[in-house]
Amino acid sequence: MSTKNKLQNITADLVIPDDKITIALPPAVANSVETRFPVAGISITPKTGPGQMLAFMGQKAEADGEIKTLKERLSQYADSMPTKKIDCAEIEASSWANRHADSFRTAAFLRLKDDIESAGGNVQPILVAPSMGTGAKYKIVFGHRRYNACKQLALPVSAVIYDAKMEEKELFTTMDRENREREDLTAYEQGKMYRMALDEGLYPSARKLAEELGVSHTWVNKSLAVADLPVPVVECFRSPLDIQARHAGVLGAAMVRDSRGVLKRAEKLRDLKLPAGQVVDGLLGSKGEPKQGKSASVQVDGKKVGSIELGNKAILIKLDPLQLDAEKAKGLQKLIEQYLQN
Repeated sequence: MSTKNKLQNITADLVIPDDKITIALPPAVANSVETRFPVAGISITPKTGPGQMLAFMGQKAEADGEIKTLKERLSQYADSMPTKKIDCAEIEASSWANRHADSFRTAAFLRLKDDIESAGGNVQPILVAPSMGTGAKYKIVFGHRRYNACKQLALPVSAVIYDAKMEEKELFTTMDRENREREDLTAYEQGKMYRMALDEGLYPSARKLAEELGVSHTWVNKSLAVADLPVPVVECFRSPLDIQARHAGVLGAAMVRDSRGVLKRAEKLRDLKLPAGQVVDGLLGSKGEPKQGKSASVQVDGKKVGSIELGNKAILIKLDPLQLDAEKAKGLQKLIEQYLQN
């Protein structure tokens, strides 16, 4: 028998398997081979259809497992908003910006600016939202002081990006809440913010504004009283930021009694730039406020039934208790509230 026939007889029962053939490699070699998934060896691609399908299903299972893991990691950040450094030129102030120019010249602002400069940027991000229909890319929701500090220092500002559409009332509410939590606005700035919201029709009344913002109606009225002082009166102060709610209270009462006299005295005080207390005294005149006990009588059908006393710290309404029962007292309360609201 020839050698050829002997070899044919020996290998007659050998066949090439249909499944993938995997050759295991030593660890040192396996770790040096770059593959998409962890290396188990070198695979020889099967030549049959079923074998190729099994190989594909194995790779798909590996890919699906990796996708699931990535989705689980991503879900941890589902409710978060992106934060990044933004060029100040791409950001504009909100239409509800409530900072007076003097706020950016105070000692507190200069300290903030120094802190930002030493840190190389603002540590606490501001909040911005996409700007609709303007040249800027973003508008500020809150953080105008931090933004202005970075702008003056020619630094990009760190900002959280609210990537959904924000309605004007939501923007206003968010800005107001952030400012109140920081106790950062003066009575004048807060009052101007509230006055703008009312003038623009964002809220139908001061009471509705107070209810929706969750603040005291009394606080809203006091803030509005500061913002509504006549311009000649405001100009008597070194800065509008110096005007406090209690100043506005007494000056507003003086304007009701003698607006011409207050405005005449304001002309003389405007260029002196006195401390706030002296300005108030000067606007009230040498007589100052009515002394405690000086009152106007309340009469019904020619008969005195009470009095109204204008004091330094309060206005007192005194009425004969026989003239008011519980129902009338409640009605009087509503009338006073409506009068003050208007």
